[in-house]
Order: sequence, then structure tokens, then C-alpha cells
Amino acid sequence: MGSLTATAVKAAKAKGRYGDGDGLFLLVGPTGARSWVVRIQKDGKRRDIGLGSALKVSLAIARERASKARSQIEVGIDPVAERRKAAGIPSFREAAALVHAETKAGWRNGKHNKQWLSSLEAHCFPHIGDVSVGELDGPAVRDVLASIWLTKAETARRIRQRIIAIVDWAVAKGYRDAPLAMSAIDKSLPRQKRSDKHHEAMAFADVPDFLTKLRSRESVGRLALELLVLTAARSGEIRGATWAEFDLEAALWTIPANRMKAGKEHVVPLSEAALGALGRIQRWRVDPKSADALVFPGVKRGKPISDMTLTKVMRDMGLTAVPHGFRSSFKDWASETTNFPNELSEAALAHAIINKSEAAYRRGNLLEKRRVMMTAWASFATCGLNTNIVRLHA
Repeated sequence: MGSLTATAVKAAKAKGRYGDGDGLFLLVGPTGARSWVVRIQKDGKRRDIGLGSALKVSLAIARERASKARSQIEVGIDPVAERRKAAGIPSFREAAALVHAETKAGWRNGKHNKQWLSSLEAHCFPHIGDVSVGELDGPAVRDVLASIWLTKAETARRIRQRIIAIVDWAVAKGYRDAPLAMSAIDKSLPRQKRSDKHHEAMAFADVPDFLTKLRSRESVGRLALELLVLTAARSGEIRGATWAEFDLEAALWTIPANRMKAGKEHVVPLSEAALGALGRIQRWRVDPKSADALVFPGVKRGKPISDMTLTKVMRDMGLTAVPHGFRSSFKDWASETTNFPNELSEAALAHAIINKSEAAYRRGNLLEKRRVMMTAWASFATCGLNTNIVRLHA
């Protein structure tokens, strides 16, 4: 028989731990809340296992649960894991897989899709993967983040967001009562030294000489880079382009929403120089009859050239600037040497409108005005002619 009685359990009000024997304890918290816990030691390791609230679990039932837990531990069964399975609450690892499966359809970036789970597998699952998502607490999450918070700062910040998403999902599913106290976790972590990293850009004044040297030889990578400069497009938009997106007669390139960073269709007016580049690219077409064929196919069938292909062209030319930096070159040219309004160059770069009121009223895409600007940019980039005057052909 244990040393506690049903009457003693009801009378226990003072904060403390009341032993019944064989590792069974009644815990009374600062507020008077009472709960059962059994302490079990196996192979030199001590473990406390909760058995429920004393308001719902009687002394007799607590003794039965304690006995069962001791028996399970003795034969190598984890009583907490067994209880979790019976309740249908997934582990953090299982919850992560479910959240990933539900949300990945809305992601446009395939790289992000792969990294979402792989980062958790590398840094979270070894420590908290088998913990019930309903029992995951702040200290455990804090320890996971602290281990990489300074050494892998960007990865740690992304993992933090993914843990929050998983726990919030668990709250919404009813697997836990409340989200994590992230403000307390954040305050306990050391301050990260963050520095804004910008893509190294070429000075716009150097672009004409660069294009001249670029055109001295011809390859798929060089042609892709030339079109990137003339359209001020992103590398991914250029590399993933298909012939079906181009209307050469109307001199327009329509990039579908699913290939744009902002998730909105973007129409690029093509200058004569850009059309000329596309004409030279035609000679490299593998399948001239297929409209859906990639404009810049890579080595692997059905795959575009890699981002490194464009970067290598610049490295081989002895340059430290990167392809994405030409967007900054274009922006600086428009801002410093022309009278084109800022909203025009922002629209050309397909930047989202931060001001919500302005975004609500701007319905058009400023296409014809952008056509004038892109023609002026092409004139400057190819000939060094810094003018926004366009010659009209008869």
C-alpha cells in the first residue's frame, strides 16, 4: 500500500511534492493545481512521466497508470509515445510532413519546397522530431534554435518560421491548446549580426562596353545574358522562358504569373535590340516546331540552362558583378540620367507596389510608356546613346 490516501490527496493544498511510494508523486503547484507524476529509472537514466490531473485521475487510477508505465519501461516501450498514438496526436516530425503536404502546392519556388523539409530534418528532427506536437515546449525549441542561431543565422531564422507554422497548424487542428511563447524564446537568443547583402551590380556607364564584348562571341549563355540586360528581367524569368511567351510581331513578352516573383503576370515590351537578340537565338532552337520549347534549353532534356551558366559568362570575362545586378544598373540609369518617372522603372522591374492605396488605383501596366523607356535603355546599352527620344520609322 502507498503512503497517500484519497483524503490526503484532497487535502493537499500547499505547494510541493507528495510521495506515495514506488516513484508515484502528487505535485501541487503554486496555484494549487494538482497532478500525478511517476518517476522511473532505467539503465541509469531517470525520467518523470505525467499521469494526469488529480481532479480527473483518482489515487487508485494513478497507481494503476504508474504500475503500467513502469512495466512498459521495463520491456523497452515508451509509455508517452504509446499514449500519444492512442490519442491520435502526431509527433513533430509527422506534423511537419502533414503541414508540408498541405502547403507546398501554393509555393512557386521548387528550391524552397525541397529546403522546407530538409532543413527540419537536419536541425530539428534529431532533437524534437519524436516529441508530440501537442507537448512541444518553448525550452526545447529554444535549444534547437540556439545551436545554430549564430553559426547559421539565415537557416535558423527560416527554421524558426517553419516551427511556428507547424505549431500554429497543431493549434488549429486541436492537437494543442496554445502556440509557443515566441517572444520569450526570441529574447533568450543572442543578437544576430545581420548585414544587408546586395547583388553586386555593374555601373550603368560600363554596360555599353560590356555588351560590345559580350557580342564578340555567341553562345546560348551569352545570348541569354544579353536578353537579360535588354529587358531588365530576373535570371529565372529569362532562363525559364518559352517561345510561346513571345509575340514577336507585337514585340511583347508575356511572363505568366506562376513564373513571377510577385505571382502576377508581367508583360515586357521588346526593343529592336531585344528582338534582334531573339532573332539570333532562333538559330540555336532545338525544336523549331514546338511553341512550348524553352528559349534557352540546358544540357538535360526539358530543363533550362542553370543560373551558373550566366554567372560563368561574367566570370570568364573577369567580372565580379552578377547577372541580377543588371536590374540595379537599369534602375540607376533611369533614376540618374533620364526624366522617366520612378513608377515607370518600378513597373519595368515588376516590383510590387508597397503603398496599398496606390496599388488599389493603379490598374494599368503602363505598357506604352514602358516601351519608350525600354527602347531608350536599349539605345544606351548597345550604343551608349543616353536619350529617351525614339526614332519613328515610316
